[in-house]
Amino acid sequence: MSAFVIFDIDVHDPQAYEAYRRIGAPTVAAFGGRFLVRGGETETLEGDWSPKRVVVLEFESAERARAWYHSTSYQEAKRLREGAAQTIGILADGYAPAPAPVDAPAAAS
Repeated sequence: MSAFVIFDIDVHDPQAYEAYRRIGAPTVAAFGGRFLVRGGETETLEGDWSPKRVVVLEFESAERARAWYHSTSYQEAKRLREGAAQTIGILADGYAPAPAPVDAPAAAS
């Protein structure tokens, strides 16, 4: 089942953050992940959440997302991000629809 890493990033040092992006982005692909959202405009539809920069990554599984996040290559990039931005991040499992019910056998006539 797919899993998603979602970040809300408040960048306070754009130059240092750019260095993070150059190093960090290739680590996502190395673990089979892909960017679904990478910045851009946001609109709060409910509540009082006002994200600064939203990033959404998709991985084939939560295990693969964790492997990426804890990898040596990403941890090196993460140190750059921590100096450039304040970040909130979560890992969420994707939706797996329930299997369709099997039709009951037809009644014998």
